[in-house]
Amino acid sequence: MEGKRKRGGKKKTRKKKDAKVRVAAPHSSDESEDRGVESPGVEFGLAFASRHCAVQPLGNLLFTGRQNIRDPGLGSLQRLSDEIVSDILALLDAKDLARSGVSSKGFYVFSHQEALWRNLVLAELKGGFLFQGSWRKTYVSARSAWTKEEDFSSRSACTKKEDFSPVKVEDFYSDYLFQSWLCASVEIKDEWISRDNIERRSHLSVDDFVRDFERLNKPVLLTDAINNWPALKRWNQDYLLDLCGDVDFAAGPADMTLSNYFVYAKSVKEERPLYLFDPKFGEKVPQLAADYEVPVYFREDLFSILGKERPDYRWLILGPARSGSSFHIDPNSTSAWNAVVKGSKKWILYPPGAVPPGVHPSPDGVDVATPVSITEWFMNFYHETKRAKHKPVECVCKAGEVVFIPNGWWHIVINLEDSIAITQNYVSRSNILNVLDFLNKPNSQDLVSGTKDRVNLYDKFKSRYEELHPGSLEQLRNEKRAQESQKKRSVWESVTSGGDFRFNFGS
Repeated sequence: MEGKRKRGGKKKTRKKKDAKVRVAAPHSSDESEDRGVESPGVEFGLAFASRHCAVQPLGNLLFTGRQNIRDPGLGSLQRLSDEIVSDILALLDAKDLARSGVSSKGFYVFSHQEALWRNLVLAELKGGFLFQGSWRKTYVSARSAWTKEEDFSSRSACTKKEDFSPVKVEDFYSDYLFQSWLCASVEIKDEWISRDNIERRSHLSVDDFVRDFERLNKPVLLTDAINNWPALKRWNQDYLLDLCGDVDFAAGPADMTLSNYFVYAKSVKEERPLYLFDPKFGEKVPQLAADYEVPVYFREDLFSILGKERPDYRWLILGPARSGSSFHIDPNSTSAWNAVVKGSKKWILYPPGAVPPGVHPSPDGVDVATPVSITEWFMNFYHETKRAKHKPVECVCKAGEVVFIPNGWWHIVINLEDSIAITQNYVSRSNILNVLDFLNKPNSQDLVSGTKDRVNLYDKFKSRYEELHPGSLEQLRNEKRAQESQKKRSVWESVTSGGDFRFNFGS
């Protein structure tokens, strides 16, 4: 299911690449009035650019014969990597971070990183902020009382628009800082979204879905599964604001009112946009739950026998272009469906046992190291999917369509435009053995997510199911053993050719 991570989270890693062209980039998004101005000699198509040139890729220094002002600006700290310098600055409070920015042009660039101010806003203001076009402006606007203090009266502290004019910095070279800006600025390339090899089906019976896809643990895109949803006609910004504009929803680490989130999503230009991903939307706004129904293919939902003790299972998803979910496997070994109500999403899926390039899971499955952002993965690793012998399953899911994500599949999702979606995770008889095996792992308390009781979920679910369906689990195990004894085709041949694939229960 898009976006839901298992307990333990992910480690974000920056994949450094030497840029081969001379490119000028801004040090922060404070120069929003300059977006749309093209920079000369740019290899990448950019969604916005700036006249205020601060950060260039380190490789460009070879062509200039000039000194990187980073080094004298940092003094004795110049020996540290850019990542470590940024980590040190992340330990500062807002006043000290702003003060560091007036000590030199080198520190000016480092202290203006949007990620640093984003962390401060989310840590101190939680969701109680109105986005002002950049995270630094948002923070200073919320703390406007600072402008009355003598020791914080510098350019970095002022709130007047004219005082936000950025210092023009030249000859600052850093792959680390440049890539962060580039990932926030580069346009989504056609080659990233052109490949579409998923099987698409319409007028599919439930029996055919179970036989051809669910039991085979095979993805499919359903083109007509939600045609009767009222949400398809109703859900737009005006409707949602009238219905629940003042309701708080989960957006990353913050709870924001929907109205404030729409303000943020409209103007944000950053590498990792906040993603509204709320598991309690149905309880908060019952009308949202009434505007859709579970497609007929996914109504066998065995976790429902747990009642209020079931793990989180459904989410409302909103996000701007380039927001989404980096590579992950859905929690608790469940399968999922994801229905797009507005907008469109690019999906890339890898079958169980095939780890995507640039993704490094820990041996126990608790942590996953991935690139910092989805855009960075596409920039640095998508080309490897073209050279690989086995191609992933890919598609663009548009409004009115549904993607079925089988259990155990790695997947990444990026919004190609402002998008609204509903997703649910579920357990059916085709998948219950996988779920029980997962919940019964020795380190299950580190892996299980979406519930406060990670320790007893296995016993509760198994005993309740056996009480309602005596003998069913043993029958399913016999069926699984019979299928595993049959000769199976390669998973790659099956999912990309549309042919028969004897691959059941996620094995």
